[in-house]
Amino acid sequence: MVGSDRASYYSESIKCYAIFELESGRMHEIKITMLGPSGVGKTTLLTAIYEQFESNIGKTNLQLTPDEESSAILQERLVELKTLLNDFEATGGIQGTEGEPEELRSFIFGLGQKGQKPSLQLHFQDYPGGYHAAKATPEKRQFVKNLLTDCVAVLIAVDAPALMEQNGKWHELINRPQQMTDLFKTAYQDLDSPRLVIFAPVKCEKYLQTEASAKELLQRVKEGYSRLIDLFNSANLLPKVAVVVNPVQTVGSVVFSRIDTNSSTPHFRFRKISHNAIYNPQDSEQPLRYLLRFILKLHLDARSRSWGLFSFLRDWLGRDYHLKQAVSQFASECKTNNGFALLQGEELLKIN
Repeated sequence: MVGSDRASYYSESIKCYAIFELESGRMHEIKITMLGPSGVGKTTLLTAIYEQFESNIGKTNLQLTPDEESSAILQERLVELKTLLNDFEATGGIQGTEGEPEELRSFIFGLGQKGQKPSLQLHFQDYPGGYHAAKATPEKRQFVKNLLTDCVAVLIAVDAPALMEQNGKWHELINRPQQMTDLFKTAYQDLDSPRLVIFAPVKCEKYLQTEASAKELLQRVKEGYSRLIDLFNSANLLPKVAVVVNPVQTVGSVVFSRIDTNSSTPHFRFRKISHNAIYNPQDSEQPLRYLLRFILKLHLDARSRSWGLFSFLRDWLGRDYHLKQAVSQFASECKTNNGFALLQGEELLKIN
C-alpha cells in the first residue's frame, strides 16, 4: 500500500469510528485528536497525560485502562522524556514524529469504575506533524480535516518558547497559527453538536513560575491565536464551541534556557532546574478533567436534546449513578487561574 493510499485508508477508518452500535454491545467511544505541526509537542503532551493517569484519576473511583499497544508505545515515549534529565542541558522533548504514514497512532483508553469493565473508550489520535507541511499530499491534509470534523475534542499543542521568546519571533514558523485557523474554518462549518478545543502550551515551565509570568503566557496565547479565537467567537460557533487554555508542564523540572540559530533555524535549549532534578510533570491531568467535564455536560444535555453523534450519552452515565459521581468528582477540579482560562463556552462546561 503506497503512502497516499495508506493515508486514505486511515482517513476512512476515522470516519467509521463515529458509528455507535448500542444494540451490538460495542463500547461507546469519544474521539479526541492532537493538533499541531511537527516538533511542537503533540506526542510529548499525550505522554504526560498518560503518565498522570494513576496519580490523579486514581484518587477517585475512576479507572482509565490503556489497551496493550497504547500502553507499550507511551511507556517508550515516557522513557524518552525521562532521559532528557540525564543531561543538564537538552534541546527539547520527544523528537517530532516524521511524516511517514506508518507513524499514525491511535491511543485508546477504557474508562469506567475501578474493578469493572470499562463502559466508554477515550480514543486519542496522534499523527505526524509533517501532515501540515507544504509538501504534504492532499490525502494527508484531508485526513487532518476529517479528524477535526469527527472528534469531540481537539488538543492544540502550543510550543510556548516559540510563542514567548524574542517577542514571538518563531511563533508563526513553529506553531503555524494561521494554518490552524484555516483548518478549523473548513472543519467547523455547519456544526450540529458541541465541541471542546483546548489550547495546551507545552515546554512552558519557565512561564509558570510566578502569577505575573503565567498571566503573560495566557495573554500571549490570546494574541498569538487571535484569529482562531475570533473564529470560535463568531455568531455561529460561539454557542457550540468551548475554548480552554490549559498549560501543561510536560517535564516539570526543565526550563527554557536560550535559542541557538543555525542557518536561520532556531534550536531551543532547555536546562534542568538543578543537577538532581527528576521528572515531575505538572497539570497534565487537566485536559482530561476538562474533557470529562465536557462529556458529563453533554450527558446532562442529551436527555433533552437530539444530538446524533452523542445520542448514546442519554444512556451512558445515566445507568450508573456511581460512575457519574466519580466523573463529576474528577471533573470538578478544573483550574481557571494562573495561566488557565475558560475563554468561552461556560454553559457547555457547567455541570452544577
